Amino acid sequence: MKRHKYLVIGAGISGLAIADRLANEDVCVLESEEEIGGYCRTIKKSGFVWDYSGHFFHFKNPDIERELIQRMPYQEVASVSRVSKIYWGDTLIDFPFQKNIHQLPREDFIDCLHGLHFRSKKTPTNFLEMLEVKFGQGITERFLAPYNKKLYAVDLSSLDVDAMGRFFPYADESEIIANFRSRDNSNYNSNFIYPRGGAYEYVKAMSSRLTADQILASEPVIKIDVKEKIVTTLSQKFCYDVLVNTSPFPNLLRMCGVTSQVQFSSNRVLVFNFGFDSKGPDGIHWIYYPQSEIVFYRIGFYDNIFESRQMSIYVEIGLPTGARLTDSEIRVYREKALSDLRQVGVLKGQQLVAEHFLVMDPAYVHMTQDSLIETARLKKLLAAKNIFSIGRYGGWTYCSIEDNIIEARALADILQW
Repeated sequence: MKRHKYLVIGAGISGLAIADRLANEDVCVLESEEEIGGYCRTIKKSGFVWDYSGHFFHFKNPDIERELIQRMPYQEVASVSRVSKIYWGDTLIDFPFQKNIHQLPREDFIDCLHGLHFRSKKTPTNFLEMLEVKFGQGITERFLAPYNKKLYAVDLSSLDVDAMGRFFPYADESEIIANFRSRDNSNYNSNFIYPRGGAYEYVKAMSSRLTADQILASEPVIKIDVKEKIVTTLSQKFCYDVLVNTSPFPNLLRMCGVTSQVQFSSNRVLVFNFGFDSKGPDGIHWIYYPQSEIVFYRIGFYDNIFESRQMSIYVEIGLPTGARLTDSEIRVYREKALSDLRQVGVLKGQQLVAEHFLVMDPAYVHMTQDSLIETARLKKLLAAKNIFSIGRYGGWTYCSIEDNIIEARALADILQW
């Protein structure tokens, strides 16, 4: 039986970030898949470069951004000012919706502005009420509610008020009105960087200080003996002093034999990556679609980062958690996605020359009041046993890749103190 001071479950960004910080220590990362990276992986096919989904990196901390770029000395990295749009009617308006209601048809604009000014003053108790209290009925009903319902694939009234935290593009009434004359659509992802080789270049950079025996792929964890501090995979057992989990929190509970009275839920996202023989919309990085009759909630354009004569896009479809999608169901979604791309004017005669699909499950976690309380309680219980759970899925939260890196490094520093 192998023994390690630090054992990490999951070689996504969070797992690699903490292992990187502990690289000079006795640390080992167990990854269930054949390839490291989690959802931060890249597919290359017929000259197209796609990620598992849109992974455009937004950094607030220039030191982290600079460090990762330095670890990719032979990789071209684009620094981009985001251009994002919303499909409305037969045209596109600027994102975020609430700051650009003046671009709507007259009656829609009046209704949104009226609802904004005379919005409810009550204290919201869930995510849907927060939207109504913050922005009024007009804005909520036209975009914020239908879009987020497509994204999360759940009743928005079940989500916590702060389900998206700092990532929600908040704006008060004065900011919205000021935007009528002086456009300012900046928010947390106004600028991003992206390597020509795709998101996986960040994974390679983050793992560059780790040796081959510090990352073990194809080692899915099936059981954790909390008392004896033993992790069992399909092929072997490991002893640990400290265990760091980055796999989905409900999976950790199951592996540890810990029961919870709370149902942890999430959506799943079906992603189609499509490559076409010629360009589509130029200069746009992604577009949001709130309309229920359109199957996808967002599409993004890789070919508008590094200019290309061929259109390269990702298409995201939000679905409830549930049974595995069958091949026939995936074919139906694929045909609907291609049909809707033609309907909204993205496709105008281009020929599909390459494609790929995947299902992210879980994708966006459903943060509820109950899940927040229960996650905090159980994380404290497990931490007392030297088991720490971090990251978007390990922490069962909404966060960025940068947040994952910062959280992982902070924990590593505490563990080494």
